[in-house]
Amino acid sequence: MTRSLYPARLVAVLAAAAVVLSPAIGTAQSGSLNVGIDQAQRVQLRGPAGSVIVGNPAIADVTVVDANTLYITGKGYGVTEIVAVDTIGRTVFQSQVIVTDGAGSGRVRVWRGGQATEMACAASCSPTQRSSDTAPTP
Repeated sequence: MTRSLYPARLVAVLAAAAVVLSPAIGTAQSGSLNVGIDQAQRVQLRGPAGSVIVGNPAIADVTVVDANTLYITGKGYGVTEIVAVDTIGRTVFQSQVIVTDGAGSGRVRVWRGGQATEMACAASCSPTQRSSDTAPTP
């Protein structure tokens, strides 16, 4: 009676595929991400995150919804980096975050001498809750 080698070959093929694909599981999403000031952007991770690191919390903040979903909020104008790692330290997300005013967003900055006031504008303009001492210099 002949024994089939099919199960042994299948196991070998699956093992080889696991070795080839395992680096892809730990591969980080990267690139830059533009977020408007006081706006949030959803980021879906390719794998579960164990920790999230924000380079400069004055520029961006992260809310962790679950192990695979983050919301990045623009807190102040500038550029920072956000990194998410899994429970064994592999990077699952790494991105430069650029926080801008979101052109055409209905915001105006009024300068009176060295004092800046941010205004939110629709049918009329009103000062925003952002304090004037955090406004960037021109």
